[in-house]
Amino acid sequence: MASKKEVAIGVVGLGQWGTALAYYCSSLEYQVLGWDRDKNIIKGINSDGRNPKCFSQTKLPSSVKAVSSLEDVFQCNYVILTVASSGLPEVLSKANPSFAGVIISGIKGLTPALKTPLESVREKFRERVKAAVISGPSFAKDVIAGNPCGLVAASRDKKVSEEVADVLASDRMRLYISSDEVGVEYGGIFKNVIALAAGISDGLNMGDSARAGVITRGLAEIQRLAVALGAKSDTLFGLSGLGDLVMTASCDTSRNRTVGLRLGRGEKLEDILASLGSTAEGVRTAHIALKLGERKGIELPITKAVVDILDKKITPKEAVNLLISRPVKEEFE
Repeated sequence: MASKKEVAIGVVGLGQWGTALAYYCSSLEYQVLGWDRDKNIIKGINSDGRNPKCFSQTKLPSSVKAVSSLEDVFQCNYVILTVASSGLPEVLSKANPSFAGVIISGIKGLTPALKTPLESVREKFRERVKAAVISGPSFAKDVIAGNPCGLVAASRDKKVSEEVADVLASDRMRLYISSDEVGVEYGGIFKNVIALAAGISDGLNMGDSARAGVITRGLAEIQRLAVALGAKSDTLFGLSGLGDLVMTASCDTSRNRTVGLRLGRGEKLEDILASLGSTAEGVRTAHIALKLGERKGIELPITKAVVDILDKKITPKEAVNLLISRPVKEEFE
């Protein structure tokens, strides 16, 4: 690899995760070029070195610049995607189809067409592009604070996952590699739904035991659905599955858990989302996961309960009663 100062990393989407990764990559001495559709973010970073929408107290290094042109970002050696999954199709529609670098997905959600981010990337660039996903338990606040974390870089091309791991690894970030990009993506995507459920449980003050039960049975749902969609079972017990689930379902920093917590306390979904100020992917993903489960003939009782709560068909307390009163069955079948 060339000298780090000669390597440019693009970051598409300068929300919390994108800003944290931009800061982190610049700390490794890479040149970073960020893009966001919000002109105030671009102006703030270029004029003051700060993102006015998130981590505004943190000054970004001078090696971080922001632009309004996606074409410029796709001139970089590596492009990390951190936009909301719903906005990915628009981003890819404007990307240069002859891009010759490496695309790294940091997105944990499905597109409106029910595709994973890497499926969408490969559809856009065909087989010409080198692509990988990074996932695992890693809150943006920890990354930007320099706290240690572990991630997995996955690609069906082992050389690509090794390259991405080599580019991003440091004494603050431990990278593992995987060839199961499907499992790594789905683990990070579906865990958001279970984080909502865990938050609802906490909002109802059901206690630590109930939360642990939700997380454990939620992981079983994630595993069943992801495997049916092509994932390897073991992957769901790794960093991008179990690791990310435990963090997201049990920490106050989690946006998805926060939405669930407030739903459990009786707040209206529209009010919660209006005040959140950032994306909670689990709200969209819950409906998509349930639809995928129905297509595959897979029962997802926790996911269905979350969807029914979101759609105001039942109250959180009614959902709990329905789940607890389900017929006795084998734990593993």
